[in-house]
Amino acid sequence: MKRDSLKIIFMGTPDFAVATLSALVDQKYDVVGVITAPDKPAGRGRKLNESAVKKYAVKNGLTVLQPTNLKHPDFIKELEALQANLHIVVAFRMLPEVVWNMPAYGTFNLHASLLPNYRGAAPIHWAIVNGEKVSGVTTFFIDDKIDTGAIILQEAIAIEDDETVGTLHDKLMNLGSALVIKTVDIIQAGEVQTTIQPKTENLKTAYKLNKDNCKIDWSLDVDTIYNKIRGLNPFPAAWCVLINGEEELNVKIFKVEKETIDHNMINGTLDISKNELKVAVRGGYINIKEIQLPGKRKMDIKSLLNGYNFAENAKML
Repeated sequence: MKRDSLKIIFMGTPDFAVATLSALVDQKYDVVGVITAPDKPAGRGRKLNESAVKKYAVKNGLTVLQPTNLKHPDFIKELEALQANLHIVVAFRMLPEVVWNMPAYGTFNLHASLLPNYRGAAPIHWAIVNGEKVSGVTTFFIDDKIDTGAIILQEAIAIEDDETVGTLHDKLMNLGSALVIKTVDIIQAGEVQTTIQPKTENLKTAYKLNKDNCKIDWSLDVDTIYNKIRGLNPFPAAWCVLINGEEELNVKIFKVEKETIDHNMINGTLDISKNELKVAVRGGYINIKEIQLPGKRKMDIKSLLNGYNFAENAKML
């Protein structure tokens, strides 16, 4: 198959997907259409905000479709008119069968985990939160369930001890874009060999993040808390309640360090010095380096300590 005989429709929305779309364009593949999320109002002015993928696609003169309903007959007609024979999906929503089953060479997805573990919405976050030492990316053909299709290629990468979701996101974004190109190349060459995902019990799942599962439980051990905070840094950020005198403030915590040491302090108690704010937990301390108070910008801990007064019995809940 010649490279120019592939006609690709790309589907994606956030920055993570832009790297792959850019790689396809750079490699001179024929991207005949880009499907992305509809513009959404954002900010105080409620100005319509375009997705990162749309911004890139428009800048590069690509055809853009933004359906609200992926099953609507008008959208299906538009899709068919593009005459694509391969669909590529990166960080998009679940597709109906009428869409993923349309192209002759199938529809494959890039997922930011080593499947079958961490199927779901937030694989990068949960890998760090759960203290994994290895992550990776997977390409697989889409089927009628979420992240369960036949695996095409995988590539692993080490998770560093101080990795955050921000740093791992960028590593996997670049690793994933390269893996997509490899996947397209073997599809083009007719050399695809897939592996059916094993039906294994006790798989680790990448649940959707919400306010409840982003809250810090200061009764847990130092390693578990440390992993959770860095697995949510910088987005959406771990949070907790700061009790400071009569105030109860929901604060977000970003960069932290851990200190493993025995102590007799109650969990959540603050150990405050001129330049440090540490929280006592089981098996050590969480040393907060960046924090955000309600209505304020994120700040380093020295800036906070220079202008904020803590009550004698202040603590984290």
